[in-house]
Amino acid sequence: MIGKLNHVGVATPSIEEAVKVYRDLLGATSIGEKFSMPEQGVWVCFVNLPNSQIELIEPFGAESPIHNFLAKNPAGGQHHICFEVDDLIAARDDLRSKGATILGTGEPRIGAHGVPIIFVHPRNMGGVLVELMETPKGAH
Repeated sequence: MIGKLNHVGVATPSIEEAVKVYRDLLGATSIGEKFSMPEQGVWVCFVNLPNSQIELIEPFGAESPIHNFLAKNPAGGQHHICFEVDDLIAARDDLRSKGATILGTGEPRIGAHGVPIIFVHPRNMGGVLVELMETPKGAH
């Protein structure tokens, strides 16, 4: 069921400041533009790596779900990991049948890569918030 690691989500109070870390300290040379996802309550920017991506997420608006995370972690930090799956609905249904909790309504929504996503509760994933995304068409 589980596919490749697509990205690691990092919450930050400032994408601009976080980009400096990846660019100036770690030498990242491929960094996307910051864009808004108001329906998810976040600003997003991808740092492209040879084998994956870092997804920088910053609160967008007063209702952003990232506010709670940043209240507990003011400097930001690792928020989630994202794995690709071939069939998101089958993966969701399989996880539910094994007792896992799918966050939100449980119905997929469109993520930053333009494909359906779901989040699985950390209590079912060894304390890690896991995002599952349907593998983008043409990715393999």
